[in-house]
Order: sequence, then structure tokens, then C-alpha cells
Amino acid sequence: MANILEDLYFGNLDPQARGYRTGSHNFRVSKNIAELEEKLTERLQGKDKNLFLDFCNAYGELMGESGLDSFLVGFRLGAKMIFDTFCSDDAPFASYLKE
Repeated sequence: MANILEDLYFGNLDPQARGYRTGSHNFRVSKNIAELEEKLTERLQGKDKNLFLDFCNAYGELMGESGLDSFLVGFRLGAKMIFDTFCSDDAPFASYLKE
């Protein structure tokens, strides 16, 4: 098993290096969004085109931040679960096996 700290140090970890499975629902939706954006970009002119592209960029930025937030919240939840597993004996009932 590779040392995760070494992988992190050398930049070998990239959790975002993922894509959609060909033919999956998300693949089709992503392809549809790209096609619609391309069609709208071709049809719009001047200020309307710039406004639409500004919207696309702002939405992409928001989705990136949302993805980061979800990653951080999920990572912290996992860390809390691991901490609780290894560092806490708290339970609602007392054990009769302890002295």
C-alpha cells in the first residue's frame, strides 16, 4: 500500500481527477449542458452573449465552491467518526464486563 502522506507530498493525490461513466445519467446531463451552452453562445450577440458567459462563469465558480464545501464537510465528518471510534468509549449503557 502506498504511503498516503508521500502521495500527498509529491502531488500524486487528485480527488477531482474523475469523470462520468460513458452513458451514465450524469454523462448525458453534462453533455446536454455543454451542447446547450454552445448553442446559446452561438445565437447570442454582443451584450447578451457577454451576460450569458458571465452567468456561466459565475455559476461554475459557485459550483466549484460548493464542491469544496461538500468535500470539507464530508472529510471532517469522517475524521470525527474515526476520532470517536478510536478515542471514545462513551455509550448509552454501562458495560457489565468492565470492573
